[in-house]
Amino acid sequence: MSATDLHVATYNIHKGFSQFNRRMMVHELRDRLCCLGPDLIFLQEVQGLHLHHAARHQNWPAIPQHEFLAGDDWLDSAYGLNVLYDHGHHGNAILSRFPILDMHNQDVTHLRFERRGLLHCRIQLPQGPVLHCVSVHLSLFGRSRRRQLQALAGYLEQVAAPDAPLIIAGDFNDWRNRADHLLAERLGLQEVFGGASGMPVRSFPARLPIFRLDRIYVRGLSVRSCEVHRGRPWSLISDHAALSARLCCHAQ
Repeated sequence: MSATDLHVATYNIHKGFSQFNRRMMVHELRDRLCCLGPDLIFLQEVQGLHLHHAARHQNWPAIPQHEFLAGDDWLDSAYGLNVLYDHGHHGNAILSRFPILDMHNQDVTHLRFERRGLLHCRIQLPQGPVLHCVSVHLSLFGRSRRRQLQALAGYLEQVAAPDAPLIIAGDFNDWRNRADHLLAERLGLQEVFGGASGMPVRSFPARLPIFRLDRIYVRGLSVRSCEVHRGRPWSLISDHAALSARLCCHAQ
């Protein structure tokens, strides 16, 4: 049986700005992601367009952030617009070293003032299996998160076979760790840091993490190692820590 080793990461990039929006950090962000070098990157708060920032910052990228960050290092990228305003928009993104076969952005907005979506991509791995990947950024409010998790599970139950390899990663804003039970029960997922019964890692704020907000959930993949990227230089780039994991996916 052949296998594919995967290095994946998730990062809430705070729209390319440091904590409290003190500095534009999108160039430093690209350098750090290139040094980390994952095969798949799940990104949240990605700025697709911002006319005011483009006018204010001389070195603001001329292309959407997901395309700028992908550059020549990642073969494919996908972007799901969640929040639209008069001067731009932002959402979730996935960068991949492997071909993205298709993408779908599922609207899971519960509160009108808090637009949310789930970016789903099917990615063709080198050794055969198609990998389902979802980048998420859930609500700040518990009731809304529960509805969004139910919508996520219902959507994936319709579009992915129960044994299909699956990664769901992103900013869950899940202060009380309520996501683990539902995702395990409905979709057979486990969180890479906590395993079947442990706790996700602390990831916010990046300088000295206290809250367990960011997650990487997997199904049909074995976890070889995982790491939280906190403190400098990561904490200078965003208010969240980045998470990464080394996985193995066996061909079906």
